[in-house]
Amino acid sequence: MATTIHLVHRDSGLRKVAYYGFSWTTFFFGLFPALFRGDFLTFIGGCIVVLLIGVVTVGVGAWIAVVVWAFFYNKYHARRLIERGYVIVGSDDEIARAQAAIGIS
Repeated sequence: MATTIHLVHRDSGLRKVAYYGFSWTTFFFGLFPALFRGDFLTFIGGCIVVLLIGVVTVGVGAWIAVVVWAFFYNKYHARRLIERGYVIVGSDDEIARAQAAIGIS
């Protein structure tokens, strides 16, 4: 189950919601959550990778790749937002748990 974290951009004040943990939406809908979150490069790159894996493995590897990606996508997306200048907001405990789960200090 994914855990919600709230992010605010330090310069513009824009707010975003990110998650960490297993991505059920990616599990069920493949790469479309990346598209809906505005992560276009990840969507396009993921489509290319899944297509290539699918061609080589006659489709079976594409399903496996999407399931594996569901374990990593939420953390990847949250990390990219933080790299773009977003900071985690919330209680000190929530921030510490999110930083530990995402792997940032």
